[in-house]
Amino acid sequence: MKHFIEKLKITDGKKFSLKDFDTAFTAEFKKEDASDVLEDLIKQTAAIQDELYAARKYSLLIIFQAMDAAGKDSAISHTMSGLNPQGCQVFSFKQPSAEEYEHDFLWRHYKALPESGRIGIHNRSHYENVLITKVHPELVLKENLPGIDSFKKLGADFWEQRYHSIREFEKHLYRNGTIMVKFFLHVSKDEQKERFLKRIDDPSKNWKFSVTDVEERKYWADYMKAYEKAIKETATPENPWYIIPADKKWFTRIAISSIILETFKELKLKYPVLEKEEKNKLQEIKEILEKE
Repeated sequence: MKHFIEKLKITDGKKFSLKDFDTAFTAEFKKEDASDVLEDLIKQTAAIQDELYAARKYSLLIIFQAMDAAGKDSAISHTMSGLNPQGCQVFSFKQPSAEEYEHDFLWRHYKALPESGRIGIHNRSHYENVLITKVHPELVLKENLPGIDSFKKLGADFWEQRYHSIREFEKHLYRNGTIMVKFFLHVSKDEQKERFLKRIDDPSKNWKFSVTDVEERKYWADYMKAYEKAIKETATPENPWYIIPADKKWFTRIAISSIILETFKELKLKYPVLEKEEKNKLQEIKEILEKE
């Protein structure tokens, strides 16, 4: 399992290029086996999640970034289906509110971080601030930043400061026990087109389709450059990126579940062991209960 995971993992962006990753890659897995493989992965992850919750030493933050129709929502619902919902929290980040614009760009994301022992899932994330704002720099003006009264003033220094802020933010979280897993669901432009057409043709999926999705498709090349740059600048050994092939949804789910499971295993989680005095107290309580 680790072999194919390493192919998807980016810990140093110096030589990273999206063109080196096949959106239809499926490792050695077969579609007919996908359901059984995914079920087994989820069962193993659920068992370790219980240890995460009990130990309350770490938290796990899972980030999903992708172009529209790459399958973020379905990936979340399928890969998290067997986990204890009491230990999970999901946030889907949309356009910032008026209150959020009154704070720095990381504020609303910091507020949504998972507590120790829990899993946080961010559908889109703080990376939107170097993705959609990079493609549509006029959005930065809504932040009312000092010295930025025109998007023409958003030069290389501005974006480097943003990447730096993100790197430092993630380093801080890692030092304090938040393990971050960053997924970029890498879908091809042709596959996105097919999924858009299915949403239009299937009445039960019409609600998923938005005209703005097609408008954003016009900026495909710009978004690919923005994603590549963001991953280059923020992939580290402590907070790696994973480039998940997204043309085959069944493999996307296997890859995500495999990575989450391996991340858990690397933490070497264990149930807390009580001190001798606490164990003695439990024994006393047991004796009282048995005498009732």
